Amino acid sequence: MELKMINAEGQVAGSLDASDALFAREYNEALVHQLVTAYLANARSGNRAQKTRAEVRHSTKKPWRQKGTGRARAGMTSSPLWRGGGRAFPNKPTENFTQKVNRKMYRAGMATILSQLVRDERLFVVENLTVDTPKTKEFANLVKKMGLEKVLFLTKELDENVYLSSRNLSDVLVLEAQEIDPYSLLRFNKIVLTREAVSHLEEQWV
Repeated sequence: MELKMINAEGQVAGSLDASDALFAREYNEALVHQLVTAYLANARSGNRAQKTRAEVRHSTKKPWRQKGTGRARAGMTSSPLWRGGGRAFPNKPTENFTQKVNRKMYRAGMATILSQLVRDERLFVVENLTVDTPKTKEFANLVKKMGLEKVLFLTKELDENVYLSSRNLSDVLVLEAQEIDPYSLLRFNKIVLTREAVSHLEEQWV
């Protein structure tokens, strides 16, 4: 598979031979859906809590006598049936949302996403990604000059100037290739990899 290489002006400036196993895989929608769902689920934290009938503030006094009122029997006001009562099956901070995806599925799913990005002409390669000074304006001009919007850059090693220059740009994200995740690949309109990042992904997953 040949990946398009672009220059600093965003123009196609050649191609790069890459692994077919990583960049020419057939699309598997079910696998991609499972991968993204698991990633988002694993990022969730148990931060919601509800009270059981033992935890709500209530009186243990019987609201009315057992028989003779014509109303349903009631033992105490903490019953889940009552307004202000406890929950029968409450959410707790210890709730676990994690979903397991084995390594073979994860690699296949990531290769599927990368391959589809290539077919959709949303993935490009640059020789390197550097800026002289850690200035947001300088990096923003570089992205604008390349004609990119909402772009994800993947490098083998994160340059400090690039990180400092890009962190305040809401539609730009720079990651090391080892930190790649399925949600970020699908969330951004364009994906730009450095030549070294492509080699790193091939060594890691092929």
